[in-house]
Amino acid sequence: MAIWQGKSLRKPSGGRGKLNKNKRKAELGKGAAETKIGDRKVKKVRTKGGNEKIRLTNDNKINVVDPKTKKVEVAEILNVVENSANTHFVRRNIITKGAVVETSAGTVKVTSRPGQHGIINGILVE
Repeated sequence: MAIWQGKSLRKPSGGRGKLNKNKRKAELGKGAAETKIGDRKVKKVRTKGGNEKIRLTNDNKINVVDPKTKKVEVAEILNVVENSANTHFVRRNIITKGAVVETSAGTVKVTSRPGQHGIINGILVE
């Protein structure tokens, strides 16, 4: 079953609406990348206009910014501590934007979107 991101079949009142056009390829969606901890693995996805998006499926490194010293270092991800997107992502070690991960540099909050950007960036949390 494909993911469709077109107009809803329901009207604001809750009644069924009539579509004035058929489904288009541009309205197709993709499943979530669900970035996990492991050796780096990247998928390239073709987007509209022939451009490419880099989907990060696995990675064990994170770019950590220390807000006090303004220095950036690459740290190793140990595990996911908290994820507000979905509570079950913690036990599955899935990294999304806003997830809090434990690293070799300390506790870090993820600020990038790994499934969209292809990289994991974060800021050190005290």
